[in-house]
Amino acid sequence: MEPNAQTLERRIRALLIFFIVGLVLSGVTAFPIESELRWLTGVLGAGPAARPEAYGGLMRWLLTVRDGVAATNRAYPFLAYGTDWLAFAHLVIAALFVGPLRDPVRNVWVVQWGMIACVAVIPLALIAGPIRGIPFPWRLVDASFGVIGILPLWLCLRYIRELERTEAPR
Repeated sequence: MEPNAQTLERRIRALLIFFIVGLVLSGVTAFPIESELRWLTGVLGAGPAARPEAYGGLMRWLLTVRDGVAATNRAYPFLAYGTDWLAFAHLVIAALFVGPLRDPVRNVWVVQWGMIACVAVIPLALIAGPIRGIPFPWRLVDASFGVIGILPLWLCLRYIRELERTEAPR
């Protein structure tokens, strides 16, 4: 038995809200990146004086990033403005998904666009990552955002197509 229009709309809204919340959290957490890195490395057991060379794996990478962000912010604080714009872009993209939240059938193109963007994350991470010296495991983490993001959007698209059929004149 096919779900009715109300059930489909509820599913679509839940998936879109999940996606929007993910984008908003990604955006909001990009603003205080230096503080977050200090906090995270501290929680993981590395104090403010900890040096990357004393660690391996993920902790080494996190300390390298923490120290790089702190040094850059001290010497060139205006560069953090780029991260502010990244954060802002996440918030604007999240706002874009309010359209399909309100009228999924009419705004299905936003969901399709989001799916394209999710796919595009993967080559960006795998091509730009090595150019910028990002370790391979971290590039996989970055690429996973596209993989994880496309799943709710793909389900959403399926439900929107079903909803479209239920609304079509017979």
